[in-house]
Amino acid sequence: MHNDDIILAVDAVHATYNHAITALHGVGFQIRRGEILALLGANGAGKTTTLKAVSNLLPAERGQVNAGSIRYDGSDVSRRAPGDLVRAGLVPVLEGRHCFKSLSVEDNLVAGGIGRSGRRAEINADLERIYAYFPRLKEKRRTLSGLTSGGEQQMTAIGRALMSRPRLLVLDEPSMGLAPLIVQDIFQTLKKLNRDTGLSILVAEQNSAVALKYADQATVLENGVSVLSGAAADLRQREDIRAFYLGQEASPAPRSTHLHAVA
Repeated sequence: MHNDDIILAVDAVHATYNHAITALHGVGFQIRRGEILALLGANGAGKTTTLKAVSNLLPAERGQVNAGSIRYDGSDVSRRAPGDLVRAGLVPVLEGRHCFKSLSVEDNLVAGGIGRSGRRAEINADLERIYAYFPRLKEKRRTLSGLTSGGEQQMTAIGRALMSRPRLLVLDEPSMGLAPLIVQDIFQTLKKLNRDTGLSILVAEQNSAVALKYADQATVLENGVSVLSGAAADLRQREDIRAFYLGQEASPAPRSTHLHAVA
């Protein structure tokens, strides 16, 4: 694989909180340009810490990467402020549907455009693009975000991130607490964005069924370590793996696939 094809390379990353509590001790994966990679694992497996390390947000939570490397578009993320990474196209959407509750949906979206110093004409064009992907946001554009549904708030948070014109969108548990139909809707929209624009996406999910349906590649974390990587389609067939690592029911007779355990 040519290095120019890789937008994000995470290599043997170890991380702690307060220089004492080990959160990650051997996480590694790569995302090619235009690819969706699902980061899977049970609660506490290290998914959120990995995403915060990728976005260089760990220092804000007294966390630190102690070993290994994370390179976005060839440059070391630890040497760049989170805001610089956003301007360079690495845009996180944190867990918890972060919206400015007292602002309208549209003002939330505009805030994402202002963050990258977009001009008004550009911001207006980007707004129309977001509304085309999320028609429900257009219907609610004048509504205060705090008065919209959980699904609409998640769409607003994603839309605001898209207003920053990302090249790599980093999503933490977008399905958390949402109804299955809304989750499908959000993932279908992300897949459409990926197909239409070549947007690369890193998504951490406990809901492995929906993540594996829409991702190209998947990496499974267990106790802060990458234990499996492979094509999402292959991992989806492996019911033994789903049961063992992801806590889902398995029926017998898993099929053989090309997944590889990560040493």
